[in-house]
Amino acid sequence: MAAGRRRRTTAIAALAAAALTVGLTTGCDAVNKALDCVQTADSIADSVTDLQQAVENAANDPAQADASLDSIEQNLDRIGDRTDDADVNKAVDDLNSAVSNVRTAIRNGDNTPDVRPVTDAAGELTKVCTP
Repeated sequence: MAAGRRRRTTAIAALAAAALTVGLTTGCDAVNKALDCVQTADSIADSVTDLQQAVENAANDPAQADASLDSIEQNLDRIGDRTDDADVNKAVDDLNSAVSNVRTAIRNGDNTPDVRPVTDAAGELTKVCTP
């Protein structure tokens, strides 16, 4: 009887340890995703700053604005691939739309497109990425 009880206790302890490990791993995954989101949102903020400067200098170097838009889109893809959070996904979609509108304006010859929607959407993304 004692051997059976020990085996049962050992099995219960092993299951409890496994459940705890899964819980901790899941918690860490959530923290890692949040940190990735914050770091990527920070990179996007830098790209938005670059975009603002590029738009100011668009007459001298129109390719600079395109490069800033490309950088924002790459970072947005990175966030979109790593999250299933509805608020983050909405912020990513809004920022993608704003970036697309600026890109279209530039292609249509607007040397000074309004980048406020990009700035606003980037601010919203930073807000929803903050853990």
